[in-house]
Amino acid sequence: MEAARLLREGLSQSEVARRVEVHRQSVSRWARELEESGVRGLRKAGRTGRPPRLSPAQLRDLERALKRGPEAFGFASGLWTAARVRDLIEHRTGVRYHEAHVWRILRRLNWTCQRPAGKALERDEQAIQQWQKAAWPRIKQKPSASGARSSSSTKAD
Repeated sequence: MEAARLLREGLSQSEVARRVEVHRQSVSRWARELEESGVRGLRKAGRTGRPPRLSPAQLRDLERALKRGPEAFGFASGLWTAARVRDLIEHRTGVRYHEAHVWRILRRLNWTCQRPAGKALERDEQAIQQWQKAAWPRIKQKPSASGARSSSSTKAD
């Protein structure tokens, strides 16, 4: 509707496209529809492009399944990967997607890419601090002052 208003004000299709941040071809199509059918025609215009392969009900079902976690579907770890989500979609709906498109679907469901913290559940912070204070300084030796060559020297004698 914003594009229609700008077109009626006399702005060029290119300028309208820049202002509403769409392709000029879209503005051209809207201008033609506006000329032929007016604003009512624009309001009735359906979406363009390929129709979605998953229905809103299937997307809701997918999100419920994702919330149950990967372990509920036999995966060993609690991480959803694009491949796992792709397999889940195919298993539940019969629709197969490329992994790159799976991320688009997840973003549409407001799911974001998360990386695990990478810390073991058994991690003992107190033992780690103790080791860093006592053992590490002993292990980390400073080079001797005598100037002895290291074993990785590449200089020829």
